[in-house]
Amino acid sequence: MTQVLIVEDSRITREAIAGRLRDTGEFEIVASIANAANAEIVCMRGNIDLILMDVCTADDESGLQAAAKIKKHSPQVRIIIMTSMPEHSFLRKARACGCDSFWYKDDSATDLLEICRRTVSGESVYPAEAPSLMIGCAESSSLTERELDVIRELTHGCKYEEIADKLGISTNTVKYHVKNLLQKTGYRNATQLVAEVVEKRLILPKY
Repeated sequence: MTQVLIVEDSRITREAIAGRLRDTGEFEIVASIANAANAEIVCMRGNIDLILMDVCTADDESGLQAAAKIKKHSPQVRIIIMTSMPEHSFLRKARACGCDSFWYKDDSATDLLEICRRTVSGESVYPAEAPSLMIGCAESSSLTERELDVIRELTHGCKYEEIADKLGISTNTVKYHVKNLLQKTGYRNATQLVAEVVEKRLILPKY
């Protein structure tokens, strides 16, 4: 039987996931916790085959950071990262952390049990892309990776010169990207744009 750790800050969601897995008779819930910072400790005790871990957990602890640590000392443990956030970078970061699979909780077309079974069998299951949102007049999928990089730095309060230095581009190139972003989205200034992407959780500065 597959030994499972669930890491999710919502008690209701934890219990719902645990119930679904138990009902199959294929999975045993070893632990169900709210904070990703404690996941490594549970894994070090052994007997964990599969982790279902939210990206954003209690006390603002990152499931992605916890996953990277666990994979270093327990690479055999399979990890499914879960989120309800449309943050565009999570797919890339999950792969970089070594997570085996990825599940959007709001994706009714993708069954969690199927992902669990396929992941345990050795498959890596990822959606093709992040959910697309309307950011002003534009679909978020129409924004380029570089444009999203610029917006992310803006959410941290960086000035154009600082963004240029961090991204290895010129200040004029940063201004060019911001101009294009405003034209695409229809916002009058970068402040409005930043407020929108944060409110809609296309970019979560803490993660």
